[in-house]
Amino acid sequence: MLHAHSFVPAREVEAKSIADSVVLTFEDRCQRQGVVQTVGGLDILVDLSEAPALAHGDAYRLEDGRLIEIVAEAEPLLEIKGRDPLHLMRLAWHLGDRHRETEIGAKWLRIRQDAAIAEVLKGLGAKVVAIEGPFQPEGGDHSHDAHGHDHGHHHGHDHKHDHHHHHDHGDACGCGHDHEHGHHGKHGHD
Repeated sequence: MLHAHSFVPAREVEAKSIADSVVLTFEDRCQRQGVVQTVGGLDILVDLSEAPALAHGDAYRLEDGRLIEIVAEAEPLLEIKGRDPLHLMRLAWHLGDRHRETEIGAKWLRIRQDAAIAEVLKGLGAKVVAIEGPFQPEGGDHSHDAHGHDHGHHHGHDHKHDHHHHHDHGDACGCGHDHEHGHHGKHGHD
């Protein structure tokens, strides 16, 4: 089995070095250890020294120097828009207050699909649309960090989810709390 002990940020990836690609969800891109299968059918044992927060375009570096490009898998998301920038900031505050991983765009917010939160946001005057796309929430993109290492925080409580992975979470995304991964991304403390 091939091994990957390090990764390369997208800005440093040279196309000619890419040997294959792997399509991963955000949760999978945060795994320190586990087996991933490439588009070409190769099994790769990922064993990184620290929990990453890998983004679309980054690459695992194999022991022989070849790169396996990481492609962000489309996930079921909610795209949230406000009436104006101030309204959007208030919506972002409500998501943060509920500990929702949130991707922030210039004119929208994106979270994992969640019917209950969608209703809360609509009640606050937000336009909420179900979409499918890559998910890169705040704190999950290391492009501003030259080393691409831990962006963790600690809440002192567990987050519960209902979706299962075959990976050892090994401090997934450096968040410092336990995960039982769920497809719906529900956190039991709304």
